[in-house]
Amino acid sequence: MSKTLIIFQRSGEAGRLGPTLEIRDLHVPVEGREVLKGVNLTVKGGEIHAVMGPNGTGKTTMASTLMGHPAYVPSRGEVLLDGENILEMKVDERARKGLFLAMQYPLAVPGVTMANFLRTALNAKLGEGHGLSVMDFHKRLMERMRLLGIEPSFAERYVNEGFSGGEKKRNEILQMAVLEPRIAILDEIDSGLDIDAVKIVSNGVNTLRGPNMGVLIITHYERILRYIKPDVVHILMDGKIVMTGGPDLAESLEEHGYDWIKTEGEPVTP
Repeated sequence: MSKTLIIFQRSGEAGRLGPTLEIRDLHVPVEGREVLKGVNLTVKGGEIHAVMGPNGTGKTTMASTLMGHPAYVPSRGEVLLDGENILEMKVDERARKGLFLAMQYPLAVPGVTMANFLRTALNAKLGEGHGLSVMDFHKRLMERMRLLGIEPSFAERYVNEGFSGGEKKRNEILQMAVLEPRIAILDEIDSGLDIDAVKIVSNGVNTLRGPNMGVLIITHYERILRYIKPDVVHILMDGKIVMTGGPDLAESLEEHGYDWIKTEGEPVTP
């Protein structure tokens, strides 16, 4: 059977009501073929979960479905954010509820500065009448950039235009810091990065880690999990979670690969 993990509260977190994302029996077809075949997963505030698996097993399908990509429409199941089913919501509604997706391949937006982009996104999330003034937003942005070790000049660059792979991923983490989501989904955040860039991005995630945000990391490789220690590791194969464990499970995958994991019947533990 799957391992059972107990997540202990950190000092000072008792009594704080954090977010909860619950994925219940999620089935998702893509072009007539069922890709997700009954995924069950729960992420709470203060927890970091990693979903690992080989190519073509449904990891990015899951991330896209959670965020509301129109090409991924569930045929069955529920996704609850703080008890509310978000599957009928549009993308912007999910974002306002506190869901955030750091994309594997962020797009460039020529002519739009990072500062303007982030202020527009934050004020849309906060809602009419609750947005920040230019001065208040600038203060918030500079605080977050200092926290992440990002130079102030970064705010005046156009969104992802001419950015290196590492800069694009740092931009995603900066967005996360400014928007303060309740649940952050990081889809292949380490994709295409050298080891120095992986360390920088990981440091950003670790800096933002806390009881008011749950994190779901989707990755092929154990490398990034050396720097972002997950509380729980799930293995997704053939559209199903076939194994759940602690950080040592990711280490076992690095050593043995995926071939030793049983994909049918009862899940197995390493």
